[in-house]
Amino acid sequence: MRIVTWNLWWRFGPWAERQKAILAVLRELRPDVVGLQEVWATDGENLAEWIAGELGLHWAWAASPASERWQRRIGEPGTEIGNAVLSRWPVVETEVLRLPVPPELDDGRLALYARLAAPAHPVPFFTVHLTSQLHLSAVRVQQVAALAEFVAAHRAGTGFPPVVTSDFNAWPDSDEIRRFCGTRTAPLVPGQVFFDAWEYADPAGPDGIGTVLAVRRAGAGPVDGVWPSDHAAVVADLAAGGAAGSPSGG
Repeated sequence: MRIVTWNLWWRFGPWAERQKAILAVLRELRPDVVGLQEVWATDGENLAEWIAGELGLHWAWAASPASERWQRRIGEPGTEIGNAVLSRWPVVETEVLRLPVPPELDDGRLALYARLAAPAHPVPFFTVHLTSQLHLSAVRVQQVAALAEFVAAHRAGTGFPPVVTSDFNAWPDSDEIRRFCGTRTAPLVPGQVFFDAWEYADPAGPDGIGTVLAVRRAGAGPVDGVWPSDHAAVVADLAAGGAAGSPSGG
């Protein structure tokens, strides 16, 4: 199972040209599931819907309830920002969590949950976009605590571990990442731990379900002279069968 997570840089920069570059990268990757952050929607158009249509994928979308804070930055009233999931398999359930943040800093960050009807096991899939300011680690700690509870509430009913994709806006050794993963400190939800795809990728190919087989960056250079985003995508290949294992995070 190939998982991709990517922050698409909303409508910043040459967005129309970037839209084509984003599609080209994803078309080449041939992902099974994609978690997207900073996805735009405006005037009846939705970037996630367009990409899904071009690639023949199912999709789900959640708009930020505070898009106006973003609109002021580029002068596009009415243009929404949000998270999206693209999936080779049908999306049979969705739910949205608005992440906690002090009111004066609230720009509507979300976690989007989608349950995917994959052939062997339903997949509980999440994509999230945490607060970005460098000095707001304490806020992100609160956000990952809410996220951990959100995952715990939706992980049952399948042998496949939950997959969490994100722009965490945090270093791997930060308080927020350590606390969310729960492998170097007590987990936020007892017994629920997450494994960093970069750290746990094993090219030898263990057969535990959800095990990270390989991980790499993509979209990290220009396509026909256009950079797709100000972020690179992360691609993780997961084992899709075998014995059940611990929850894993992408």
